[in-house]
Amino acid sequence: MAIGRISTGIPGLDEVLHGGFLPASSYLLLGGPGAGKTVLSLQFLLQCRDDDSRCLFLSLTESVATIRRDAASFGWNLDAIDLVDLTLIDTSPRTNGEYSVFSPSEVEEENIWTRIYQAIEKHRPRRLVIDSVTNLRYLSTDEYQYRKHIQQLIRYLSQQQCLSLLLFEPGELEREQSIAMAVDGILELHSEISKERVTEIRTLEVSKFRGSDYLSGRHTLRITADGIVVYPHRIEILQRPGRESMKLSTGITALDELLMGGFHLGTCTLLTGPSGTGKSSLATHFLVEAARNGVRGAMYCFEEGAESILDRCRGINIPLQSCLDRGTVILREVNPLEMYPDEFLEIIRRDVESDSRQIVVIDSLRGYNLAMDEFGNLTANVQNILNYIRRQRATLFLLNEMENIVGDLRISEDGVSYLADNVLMIRYAEYSGEIIKVVACLKKRHGDFQTDLREFKISGQGILVGEKLSRLRGLLTGVPQVEDLGSKPEL
Repeated sequence: MAIGRISTGIPGLDEVLHGGFLPASSYLLLGGPGAGKTVLSLQFLLQCRDDDSRCLFLSLTESVATIRRDAASFGWNLDAIDLVDLTLIDTSPRTNGEYSVFSPSEVEEENIWTRIYQAIEKHRPRRLVIDSVTNLRYLSTDEYQYRKHIQQLIRYLSQQQCLSLLLFEPGELEREQSIAMAVDGILELHSEISKERVTEIRTLEVSKFRGSDYLSGRHTLRITADGIVVYPHRIEILQRPGRESMKLSTGITALDELLMGGFHLGTCTLLTGPSGTGKSSLATHFLVEAARNGVRGAMYCFEEGAESILDRCRGINIPLQSCLDRGTVILREVNPLEMYPDEFLEIIRRDVESDSRQIVVIDSLRGYNLAMDEFGNLTANVQNILNYIRRQRATLFLLNEMENIVGDLRISEDGVSYLADNVLMIRYAEYSGEIIKVVACLKKRHGDFQTDLREFKISGQGILVGEKLSRLRGLLTGVPQVEDLGSKPEL
């Protein structure tokens, strides 16, 4: 955490704020009902409690009993936080149950501001939350009085060296801009329903942060059983540190010949082809072979479950289970309907940086696109992952499913092929009344490769790659023909 900053207590939010809140500052926390304002503010006070700071929560909307009950659902103990209930206000003088002389707003306004200052004077907090100042707006006799009171309060809190969070409804801010100008920062919580998924998408955005820079944009968040977690939207800087000199053998002799030694570590490889051609099996084989050479890997499965992958590997003699047992390979099942792009990248970051995973496999781009469709362009999201992987000198394999089984040749349908350093294609072809598979390297940015087309098989003994199919032409159309080698012109 940066020097002089105060941690928010929210995982991920300190990074968004470049270290946390600034001392003796007031921040406006915007959000509609259910957006998570109270949860975030309590989580912030719990962090301050751990720092041995005096903390005060002034509630104008809910009773203290309700706040404690809601906090208990997260397993939080609020005993070290001073909770003051300002929802029940003494409304005297009254005559037969009715106000006399003064209007209700005039009596309640004077009373509530007095009680706020009394609570602050009594508890002398270093951290303060007021939930919410929207209610203070409702109790004000006019806009001028409200502006005067709120600006005085913010100045007073700054003089007391108190860091404060003021909760506010976003709709009211459009009518009352004076509070936005008075505070040092504004954090906005959004909760939207996805039209495509019919699921909730929660985000956080910083629109003002006086005295400091911050990560701009909308950052996705989740309210978990332990509280709020923020996933910062990082724009990974494009760096090309240069490929590693070490090559990663595929473990298949004929395929190594095709690639003239294998893949360079630190590159991105696109495995493309129709469904059922064996892309996932080949990627799993690569992971196991790399593990034999001491390179740890991770596979993120958007479509197929881990048990299904293990069953398939057992049937084709790929010892994936032993790698999982040793921890040299991990499989992570990803539900594409429950994952945010920045949340997924955070998982990759943890595996690469904390668990030393140097090979990352995404299976497949179609499942990833389904997960990320609500959050912008697929290519932009993949580019962000690739920029990070390259900076870490790790190796990325992207599995891409093509719609066409035979016919016109296309590398990808999503426009991501230009991102790859290597492109390996597996394709169906019809020959002598049978369906065969062929494999070819279409691109290898670093180093030379053979332009051969070779037969590709998956059997009980594993993955097999044959010799060059020299007597067939038209393989890429899917319907090859036998070629008369004698009539082939000299080069």
